[in-house]
This record gives sequence, structure tokens and C-alpha cells, in this order.
Amino acid sequence: MTENFFRITKDFLDTSTMEKAGVVKVHTDLESPVKIISLEYDSRKVKKGSLYFALPGNNFDGHDYIPDAINKGALAVVHQKEIDEFKKGVLYIRVKDSRYAMSPISASFHDHPSHRLKVIGVTGTEGKSTTVYLIYQLLKRLGKKAGFISTVQWDDGRGEQWNQEHQTTPEATVIHRLLTDMCGNGLEYAVVESSSHGLSKKTNRLGDVEFHAGVMTNVNHDHLEFHGSWEQYRSDKAELFRSLKSFGVVNSDDPSADYFTAAANHKCYSFSTSGNEADMSVKLIQSTTAGNWYDADVSAGSSVSIRDKLPGAFNAGNVLAAVLTVSKLLSISIEEIISHVPFLKPVRGRMNIIMQGQPFEVLVDYAHTPSSFEIIFPPLRERLNSSGRKIISVFGSAGERDTEKRPLQGRIAARYSDIIILCDEDPRGENPMSILEDIAVGCETPSGCEADQGFEAAMTRDENLFLITDRPTAVRKAVSLARGGDLVLLLGKGHENSIIYSKETVKYDEIREAEQALKEAGYCLQP
Repeated sequence: MTENFFRITKDFLDTSTMEKAGVVKVHTDLESPVKIISLEYDSRKVKKGSLYFALPGNNFDGHDYIPDAINKGALAVVHQKEIDEFKKGVLYIRVKDSRYAMSPISASFHDHPSHRLKVIGVTGTEGKSTTVYLIYQLLKRLGKKAGFISTVQWDDGRGEQWNQEHQTTPEATVIHRLLTDMCGNGLEYAVVESSSHGLSKKTNRLGDVEFHAGVMTNVNHDHLEFHGSWEQYRSDKAELFRSLKSFGVVNSDDPSADYFTAAANHKCYSFSTSGNEADMSVKLIQSTTAGNWYDADVSAGSSVSIRDKLPGAFNAGNVLAAVLTVSKLLSISIEEIISHVPFLKPVRGRMNIIMQGQPFEVLVDYAHTPSSFEIIFPPLRERLNSSGRKIISVFGSAGERDTEKRPLQGRIAARYSDIIILCDEDPRGENPMSILEDIAVGCETPSGCEADQGFEAAMTRDENLFLITDRPTAVRKAVSLARGGDLVLLLGKGHENSIIYSKETVKYDEIREAEQALKEAGYCLQP
């Protein structure tokens, strides 16, 4: 890790950073410079020489931990609330918004690492992690020194590591530290998953990252509990395109493509998997659990054949986005890039096939929104219709998040599934069973009430609809109901390593849980 530090006095930082951070007042008895060696927003991680950000929150208020941070060695505190007692030898910086201030201060502390890299941001409701990972792999295969930051993993130049932050876009302190480490490790490119939370001015996590290029995969219903409205959600995502320094890539199949193109001050390129006019356009996709085959027309009037090993037809869009981005980024032909596509690996927890010698399929995927359900289910239903086999779906919905999507999830799943088992997916402070009841409302929509939308007969409790809060038990229930040729579809947890409850966070790995459930059912791979 690259070492950085501030030497700060009561004058704090340069005028520009103070202005961006929204500094209201500085209080200290310091006369000589103090060396700050780290930036922390978790008081448990503070050490001698840290600057501590006191962040307000729903369950905990960082201002309550200021004394603890100082006792551990914090020499400076950034806070937004008034403070009654000031300790000697500590620099207190009051700002309008502590979380917002983390970004400009972190950027300044690390000497603006994004200015020394070509940073590619990827935003969208679905496909962000996969597209980030595909761009990163293509850059590496083409001999470029690249790193990435995603929901699942990151690579700061020292190899792929699991993301332990439990955030799609980490806080600004972590983002700028990772980008600095990339610079220190000799990297040239950084691919950053850019969530709506991270791009929002409320959190400002990415507010001081300079983006060379940006990708929009799609924009659908999600996180309205945070953004307040769909319009604000879309606008927050478009912050990425408003800040671009070079070019953008958009999904021309998405109704918001023109919105994002208009937000950018630079050229935007497009891709389509529906045969729409675009710089790369696919008209027909052949898909299996082993991957996809498709031909794509390119803007020059020629056609290219593409073969990937990423289960799920929807991944074709992620591949096109990655290929187009890397082509424009490196100024090399699409034909040269697609020769590397068959070697691209999927992201853990995204359409992962679980094989333990069982006579039915088990797939694990992160899909957890109505729009991702609309992408995942149709091709799977179409494939199983020919054999008359069943889809057994296992999923839940996050607590303390967008509640409007819950019945929508249930309705879509009921349209395509034969059996649904609802279970926990990070209930947080909500009652787990209440969340499942919200989803079940959609599953139990009577036939004919919404016939114009194509819904089938309603699910029936304890026949083809089961509410089992404990997720491991739900997985085992699904395995017990599966017969030869059926598909068990485990949705919502994907790569995640825990389930969050009100009083504890329980370790959980969906892939391992599925493997264990199959072993307990007597299935075992032959040596």
C-alpha cells in the first residue's frame, strides 16, 4: 500500500479542498503542523495519526464515537454537528456534511490518483459487476496494466481480492486508497463499478474521481427508498456521464439511452442485443448454460461472430459493452478484441452452475430486482418448456430497502416459475416474515386480474408457494422438490458472504450452501 500523509495546521488544507469539503469552522490549539497518516470513518480502525470522519447514520452516529477515536490516536476530526468539548492537540473541522466532505479530502490526501489513471466507470441497474470484470479481463489480455473495483472483488495491482466492504461502491476513503495503490503498483487503467448510491450527491463517494470513459448497461426500478423517485435515481446514475473526460457507451435498447447521451459532453457509442441501430448490434442469440453464440453488425457495415462462455443470453449485452469500450479506449479493432471473448470468465455468483452429480440443474445468480427477473426468467422458461420440466425459484427481498419492488418480484417469478420458495435476503431491522408476505402478495395475484400483463394462475400456499425465512432450509426444500431435468434457481445472494439481521450478521455462501444441500441429499460427483 502506498503511504500518504497530510501535514496540517489550523489552516487545514488548500483553499480549493476546504471549499469543496464545505468547511464551516475550524477549531484547534495547534501551532505547528500535525502529520495525518490515515483517513478513517470507523472509529474501530483509528490509529495514532488518523483523521476521523464522524458520519451520521440510521442506526449509529459517528459523532458519539469522537472521544473513542481521539483516545485511539486521532489527531483530527471532521464533523457536521456542534461539539461541546474540545480536546487539546486535536484539529476539529466542522463541515456542512461529513460524508460529502470525505470525497474531496480523500482525493487531496491521496494527491488525486484518478488523474494519474484512465478510469472507466460502469453504471446501470443490472450487469455492472459483470461488465466491469469483462473490461478488466480484456484489458489484461491485451497486455494492459489494469485494476478494478466491483461489488464482488477488486484488484489494486496485487491480484484479485474479495470485496469485504459490503458496498457496490465503497466509501470515498476506500475508493481513493485503492486508486492510489493502483498507481503505486504501476497500473494504467482502473475499471470502477459506479452505483447510483456512489454517484449520488448525498454520499459523494465518486464525486472527486475523474472518469475517462463511462458505460450505461440499463436503468430500471431499484433503490427508490434512497433516491426518492425514479427520476432522481436515473439522474444520479447520469452523474457519471456528466463528468466524462473522453467518451461514453450506452445500451440503445434502454429507453434512457438518449438521456445518458445528452448528459455527456463527449461522443457516446451504443450497443444493442435486439437488432436496434447501434455501433454494435445483435439480432439473434443462441444461448445455453455453457454460453452464447451470436453475430453482431458493427457500424462500418461488417459483421463479426462472437462466442462467449457466460451462461445467460443477457450476458451478450455485457460482452458488447465491454468489447465496444475497450475498442474505443485502446483504438483497436473490434475484430481483434472478440478473439479474446471465449476466454473471459464469469463473475462469481452470476449464473453459476452448481454440479454435484444431481439429475437436475442448480443455478446461482445475484438477480434481485424486478427488471433483473425479467431478464433472467424468460429464456430459462422457454428452454424448459420444450421438456416440460419445472423451475423451482428461491429468493427474498432486502429489508429497509425499496418495498415497492417486492410484489413485483413475486408477480414476475410466479409468471415463470412452477414452485416458489421465499426466504431471507438481508432482512436487517425488518420482520423477516413480513417481507416474505409482501412478496407473496405478487405471487398470489389471481388469474385474470392482470391478464393484460400475461400473468398465469396464482400460486397457492404450501402447494407451490412456500414461505421459509431460514435460507439454508429453503435451499434444502428446493433440492428435495427437484426431479430429473428440473431447474433450481437460487436468486438474490450471488457472491455475497453473509445475511444481515437486526442483531447479527450471519455468514452465508449461496454456492457452498447449494453444494452442501446436494451432498446432504445424497448427490456426489464421481471421482
